[in-house]
Amino acid sequence: MLDGSNMYHFVEVRLADGEAVKVRISRRLWKAIAVDDRIVKRPGADPVRG
Repeated sequence: MLDGSNMYHFVEVRLADGEAVKVRISRRLWKAIAVDDRIVKRPGADPVRG
């Protein structure tokens, strides 16, 4: 049985310059996003659905 302690959520993010990177996100954000959603990360803040 999995306890979820080591389950990570990764998304492929396409940056404004066209580069694609794979990043780890929180479970809360994972549950809030869908395909083609925009994710915004401001300095000093957690990423949020934008």
